[in-house]
Amino acid sequence: MKKTQSKARQGEGLYIVLVSVHGLIRAEELELGRDADTGGQTKYVVELARALAAHPEVGRVDLITRQVIDAKVSDDYARPEEPLAENAWIIRLPCGPRRYLRKETLWPYLDCFADNALRHVRSVGLMPDVIHSHYADAGYVGTRLSNLLGVPLVHTGHSLGRVKRERLREKGLKDEDIESRYNMSRRIEAEEETLAHAYRVVASTQQEVEEQYGLYDHYRPERMVVLPPGTDLGRFSPPKPRGRRPAVWDVLSRFLRRPDLPLVLALSRPDERKNIPTLIEAFAGHDKLREHANLVVVAGNRDAIRDLDKGAREVLTEVLLRIDEYDLYGRVAYPKHHSADDVPDFYRLVTRSRGVFVNPALTEPFGLTLIEAAACGAPIVATRDGGPRDIVGHCHNGTLVDPLDARAMAEAIWKIVSDREHWKKLSESGLKGVRRHYAWEGHAEKYIRQVKSLRREASRFRRGQQRLSGKLARADRAIISDIDNTLLGDRNSLRALVQRLKDEGGSVAFGIATGRRLDSALQVLQEWGVPTPDLLITSVGAEVHYGPEITPDQGWSQHIDHRWDREGLKVQLLELPGIELQPEIDQRRHKLSFFVDPELAPSMQEIERLLHQQDLHANIIYSHDRFLDLLPARASKGFAVRYFADKWGIPLERILVAGDSGNDEDMLRGSTLGVVVGNHHPELRRLKGFQRIYFARAGHAGGISEGLDHFDFFGRCDVPGE
Repeated sequence: MKKTQSKARQGEGLYIVLVSVHGLIRAEELELGRDADTGGQTKYVVELARALAAHPEVGRVDLITRQVIDAKVSDDYARPEEPLAENAWIIRLPCGPRRYLRKETLWPYLDCFADNALRHVRSVGLMPDVIHSHYADAGYVGTRLSNLLGVPLVHTGHSLGRVKRERLREKGLKDEDIESRYNMSRRIEAEEETLAHAYRVVASTQQEVEEQYGLYDHYRPERMVVLPPGTDLGRFSPPKPRGRRPAVWDVLSRFLRRPDLPLVLALSRPDERKNIPTLIEAFAGHDKLREHANLVVVAGNRDAIRDLDKGAREVLTEVLLRIDEYDLYGRVAYPKHHSADDVPDFYRLVTRSRGVFVNPALTEPFGLTLIEAAACGAPIVATRDGGPRDIVGHCHNGTLVDPLDARAMAEAIWKIVSDREHWKKLSESGLKGVRRHYAWEGHAEKYIRQVKSLRREASRFRRGQQRLSGKLARADRAIISDIDNTLLGDRNSLRALVQRLKDEGGSVAFGIATGRRLDSALQVLQEWGVPTPDLLITSVGAEVHYGPEITPDQGWSQHIDHRWDREGLKVQLLELPGIELQPEIDQRRHKLSFFVDPELAPSMQEIERLLHQQDLHANIIYSHDRFLDLLPARASKGFAVRYFADKWGIPLERILVAGDSGNDEDMLRGSTLGVVVGNHHPELRRLKGFQRIYFARAGHAGGISEGLDHFDFFGRCDVPGE
């Protein structure tokens, strides 16, 4: 590892950070189809990491994912680090509870995951050339890393929330059911934010660009690039002439009366979107196909269906019910177990039997299984959506159908298996097309060209400011508090807190994070007898200064200037009803402040959508049902706290932050120790239950002191019970 880092430091190689949060990711024997979260994306990111690491211009690749410590899954997923290639690693970081969780439940823990990822990057000692996020949850994390480090963000959506929601509606699901099951609003919000910040969005097909990303407010065609994923042509190849049948043949043949008939194979995880029941209906409803072919459904791994999660359980139950309804026993195989090494053999059996591989998914952003099947010589029938359009267009190796038209699906399959010459033509064409268009080596070459262009395009700010001498250089922990209604409000408890801080000596830095402008903050602190803080985050995170000489941090100012159009934002907001500009004295270079009449003004969601549509970038902070602040996308109290921690080398776990209202929320979330004072605004109640956030009974400074005791801040400085 040291050798690789040294090489990258000397400028001989790019440092690429891939982020893929959910699912189960390891270097070998991926458990594809184990559940809805361990599918094509996990394989994609592992193979992408290896392909990039093999490129001569790359020095290091880190694939960052969630660490899982759970007796129900392999110990492999608990390892903090695992090598992928000579200069590529899987890095597993804590993210909420240790146990394995489905992706829809991970949202509350992503701030901590982002903090842990930032810490990892700093420990490597290299500045990434690019951060590449995969799926909406990683987009949320990647946006924060990109903003804090000043590094270009690249994003791949894999599956998009707006598209999935429409498909589920078409299937008859109600919006409230979709929301409760998939946390869809949160996902779409993260996708919009990610698209707003990404320098490039990697799509697999042009259709994905135009028809799927085109549904988003922050869709910008000029930032989209089509880079189809590759396939491992060493693993996926045609069967050898007169070669022995693989072991999976015995697994399948025990289901089938006439196992030598052409195989119609579907291979996916048991997910509703994969549309397996429609394929069963198509096969059962076509007399000739049913008589002259066998159906094989490989839908993940299971011991007992009843033990699977709800979605997989419902899909597999429906599969078995349809097999029984159409009396397909002896004509359909549905094995319970398979390994990653079995997958190429399934495809090769299709080729040996002159069968067809079918992907009947309702929506398919790419369709990695289709190019794997083609690389093994199997013709395909697939949904007329997304990736299959481009794959068949490049390879001319199959037919596209409406995934909800069972009759058309059956006819397309029958036309291929019943005509030997047609089958042979499709098989040979697929083999040629895959080698030409879908090899990982070519993908990596195009990818690196994009990254190099981003380095020229992006304004890469390196924090070169010298550290100030004095207390901050010696501090190993810090207390950072909001001012109004948090630090101030009760003189007796404030005096006790100030004295306590003095007694602890020079190892504890003291800071404030406030919506007030700098002069106002200094004045009110003086009035209440509070010594000048070591750190002053003012104007809701728009400015950072250091005491006692009130030295501005120019690096922070340059960092947050990214994509900040102050005048454009001002014009847009003042056109809205119920919104009025606050006095000029409250305006700052990197903060626009408004009064809001909630009876007349649009909702914050509507304002955010308007700004998206105008390609205006801002961090929207609304508090006390009256005050609206717009800051640069990289600015907030939380971002400023993390910038401070990184710059001065103070671990986030040793920083206690205290607040009372909504504009404190983003600094309370994450790896910091959070204290919500007893007199807090109701808008912070949603944070109850977070282990690292303590809700004090006492108000004002008394609540801060209570939090110091709860976390034993001047001693162990930890979370009770963690």
